[in-house]
Amino acid sequence: MTTLLAFLFALALLIFVHELGHYSVARWCGVKVLRFSIGFGKPLLRWTVGPDRTEWSISPIPLGGYVKMLDEREEPGSVPPADAHRAFNRQSLARRSAIVVAGPLANFLLAIALYAALGIAGTEEPAAVIAEPPASTQAAVAGLRAGDRVVAVDGTPVRSLSEMRLRLIDPVVERRPARLTVLRDGAPIELPLDTAGLQSGEIEKDFLRILGLDLQPGAVAIGSVTPDGSGAQAGLLAGDEVVAVDGRPVRRASDLIDVLRESPGREVALLVRRAGVEQRIAVVPQAQRSERAEDGGRWVGRIGAALQNRVEMVRVEHGPLEAIAYGARQTWDMSWFSLRMLGKMVVGELSWKNLSGPVAIADYAGQSAKVGWVAYVAFLALISVSLGVLNLLPVPVLDGGHLVYYGLEAIKGRPLSERFMQITQKAGLAAIVGMMVVALFNDLSRLFGG
Repeated sequence: MTTLLAFLFALALLIFVHELGHYSVARWCGVKVLRFSIGFGKPLLRWTVGPDRTEWSISPIPLGGYVKMLDEREEPGSVPPADAHRAFNRQSLARRSAIVVAGPLANFLLAIALYAALGIAGTEEPAAVIAEPPASTQAAVAGLRAGDRVVAVDGTPVRSLSEMRLRLIDPVVERRPARLTVLRDGAPIELPLDTAGLQSGEIEKDFLRILGLDLQPGAVAIGSVTPDGSGAQAGLLAGDEVVAVDGRPVRRASDLIDVLRESPGREVALLVRRAGVEQRIAVVPQAQRSERAEDGGRWVGRIGAALQNRVEMVRVEHGPLEAIAYGARQTWDMSWFSLRMLGKMVVGELSWKNLSGPVAIADYAGQSAKVGWVAYVAFLALISVSLGVLNLLPVPVLDGGHLVYYGLEAIKGRPLSERFMQITQKAGLAAIVGMMVVALFNDLSRLFGG
């Protein structure tokens, strides 16, 4: 239910904003608007507003919307002479172009506003502090070490891991070296990170891990303790920080888990820090049958405690004016990235498996809504950017296709023939349907593990 509601709200908001852009500029240009529809099909709800008796409606197929304007080409002879000057086809090229481009522009403005809101509210994100890179990875070859803090990529400052990832996408896609500026012992060092060795399609995966840029694990803490577990019986409390196990430092949760699993029924010495004071606690892991297939049903040790890595977090926030600039920059970066990815799919440099459809979008909507409002707002901003970019593609039936028509009309000095527009719009519709089929196939393949 969360997924469905989050998906429907996202669709309704983004479609409404897009069509509101067309509607608002059309009204500003004096064009008479007959209908404003969210969704397709027979209306579920409808009402009329304003002196023009514009019909507003909500329809059952929520995969788009439209603004119907007075147009002499649709029903020749049906436009009253008194309203002829308000017909869309009677408007100048500049006005028609403005009405068409207003939809995608509204989506970009919404994305800017959403990103700016996130910037003002501030978000807690993992700091861009790197763990020891595995040998032979590009990060290790570049000379990165455990504890290095990445503060810039190609000269652009970064504060968090997500910002670092975003700035690395471009060099990864272009397969060119990236200049990382890191702080080591308080001093800045510039290191060249080679991304050319990445295989085609690895950007679809976790390319940071493939490059060797893992997040530096923080302190290992006890997240929760079950009352009847051996951890609780030994005196462990939620919030305890585990410093060492059997005299060996604990750097990540897996270090402690490995020792406990291999010690069923044997006393294990833990050094924990509680309220700033270190103390030793002896715990005997309870022997339990492992449910993991790779363990073959052998006995392993468990203490009945959940573990967590407390990674270093940074707060990323901006003042009002800075937040607007941040929102515009994020919107531009994501728009350019989307175009680059689509271009690489067209020329075969990137797999079409990256194309997502409504099922994947619904899944992302539900997942982000469950994480929290910050993740959901970021999701809305990203989808708004994608919708704006998609509609500006020079494909007939899309807004970008109409802009191409107007450009050709300006060159020719007269409107294009109806025959030409009908043929190209059928071809454009076929292309859009083909993309939707591929996207839906990708969605179902991911859903069923294909």
